[in-house]
Amino acid sequence: MPRTYLVTGAASGIGAATTALLREQGHTVLAADLEDGDIRADLATAEGRAALAARARELTGGRLDAVVACAGLARFDPLTVRVNHFGAVATLDGVRPLLAAGSHPRALVVGSVDAVHPTDPAIVDAADAGDEPAAAAAARAAVDRGEGHLVYSSSKAAVSRWVRRAAPGDAWAGAGIALNAVAPGVVLTPLTRPLLDDPATRTLVERAVPMPLHGHARPEQLAPLVAWLTSPENSHVTGQIVFADGGADAVLRGDRAW
Repeated sequence: MPRTYLVTGAASGIGAATTALLREQGHTVLAADLEDGDIRADLATAEGRAALAARARELTGGRLDAVVACAGLARFDPLTVRVNHFGAVATLDGVRPLLAAGSHPRALVVGSVDAVHPTDPAIVDAADAGDEPAAAAAARAAVDRGEGHLVYSSSKAAVSRWVRRAAPGDAWAGAGIALNAVAPGVVLTPLTRPLLDDPATRTLVERAVPMPLHGHARPEQLAPLVAWLTSPENSHVTGQIVFADGGADAVLRGDRAW
């Protein structure tokens, strides 16, 4: 049965691949991105987040079956935590009333295996507390002291914690809405290609994210997992961080996660 989806970050990478797959399956997809798509919104700002929810409500008539929060950044900049954590949470919370009116409602955020890498506790704690100015300030401090690489992993760790905390609650599971995250490893996108094209940085990337099963992924290889997790067939998977990382998490953490 055709469903109505909202996908943010739909102009490229996993968002574009997911949008294409869902449309091929006969679903209606509202594609949202910063400068292109059915909805244009800057998820680094409160105004952009509000505009996204309002426009989604207008275009769907107040009823949405699934949302995929895929918009993200990987910069040594506070914008990364503003988009990856606060933008994603605001997207999901903003359209939750639309999902509650939908059929077999599902929600998903695209995280990262980087969430298991070292993080900056100040960034993560501020994000956990919902304090965006403090999280942005902590991110700026990390960049200034030469630890800008911690901003991305901290943003993904924070949004993963939010999923685990929120999913079983009344607002989500209690309303019949499955809420999950997918944590990819290295995905071949315009964001990662410059790193992989340089032999020195490629070695660093592969050491940080070892992927023994089939190596680096293409966006279209992850889209079917996203589609299933947001489909009616997913009746009981919720509150999970599903690692689609070629085995990277298993290599990095072994059985310590259990």
